[in-house]
Amino acid sequence: MAESQEIILAEPRGFCAGVDRAIEIVERALAKFGRPIYVRHEIVHNTYVVNDLKAKGAIFIEELSDVPAGATLVFSAHGVSKAIQDEARQRGFHIFDATCPLVTKVHVEVAKLHREGYEFIMIGHKGHPEVEGTMGQLDSGIHLVEDVEDVARVAPAQTDKLAVVTQTTLSVDDAAEILNAVKARFPSVREPKQQDICYATQNRQDAVKLLSPQVDIVIVVGSPTSSNSNRLRELAVKLGTPGYMVDNADEIQPEWFEGKLRVGLTAGASAPEILVRQVIERIKSLGAISVRTMDGLTETIKFPLPKGLKIEGEDAQPLEHLR
Repeated sequence: MAESQEIILAEPRGFCAGVDRAIEIVERALAKFGRPIYVRHEIVHNTYVVNDLKAKGAIFIEELSDVPAGATLVFSAHGVSKAIQDEARQRGFHIFDATCPLVTKVHVEVAKLHREGYEFIMIGHKGHPEVEGTMGQLDSGIHLVEDVEDVARVAPAQTDKLAVVTQTTLSVDDAAEILNAVKARFPSVREPKQQDICYATQNRQDAVKLLSPQVDIVIVVGSPTSSNSNRLRELAVKLGTPGYMVDNADEIQPEWFEGKLRVGLTAGASAPEILVRQVIERIKSLGAISVRTMDGLTETIKFPLPKGLKIEGEDAQPLEHLR
C-alpha cells in the first residue's frame, strides 16, 4: 500500500435523527419496563445495532402472533401498515411507535389525499418494509413503480386525481428520473409539496457526490438490508469511483486498496460511528497514515420521543447509545 495514503471522511455520514430516535425508544422502553421488549422488524437496518439491542433484551419478530399478550411492542423506524397497527391494538399490546416522523408524514399525506379521492403512484423498492408500510395505509389504489419501465405499465383506475409518493431512502437522481416519467405519462399528477426523500438520504448522497471525485475508492459502512446505504455505494460507482459496502471492519479486503492513494469513507443513516472508527483502524492497519473529514453540513434535527418513555428521576439528558 502506498506510503502517503489518506482516508477522507464524508460529512454528514451515519446516524440520522429518525434512527437516533428509534434506537432510543427501544432503549428507554427496556430501561422503564424491563426485558423483554418486542420489536416488529429490525428497528433499523443495521446488524450491529440489532445485535446490541438483542443483548440488552429486545426480541425482534415479524409476526405479531409471536408476541405474548400484554407485552410492550415497538414498531420499527420503517413504519407499518394499518392492518398491523389494528392487529397490535386488538391484541392489547403496550405500543410505542418508532416510525420515523418523515415516513409518518408520507402516511398522513396518503390518508388525507385518499379522503379527497386520490389514487397513488409510489416510487420505491418492492418488499422493503417502508414501502409495505406506506402502501398498507390503504386497501387499494396505490401502485408501486420501481423504475422508468414500470411507469409505462402502471394502470390506475382513474387519472383525474393521481398523486405520487416516494420511499424516503431512494437514490435522489433515480427517483427524479422516475418522477419525470410519471409526469410525462400523467401530466396532471400531484407531487408532494416537499420531496418525500428525506433530508438525511439527500445529505449523505450529496456528500458522496463531493467525495467521489476526490478519492480513488469509496467504502460505505452499512448493512445489506439498508436501502440508503446501498444507494451510497451505487452512487459512488455511477460517478466512476470503485465502491464497496461493508457491514463491519472484518469485511474489508486488502486487495481493494492496492494502488489507491485516497480512500473515501462514509456510512449509511443506520450505521453507528463505532463501526466507522473500526473501519478506519482496519484501513490504517493496511497502511493508511492520515484521516481528515471533508467540509459538509452539520445536521441539527432532533425528533421528539413518544409520550410515556420518560424515566423516573431522569433529567433532560438523552440516554447515550451507540454514538
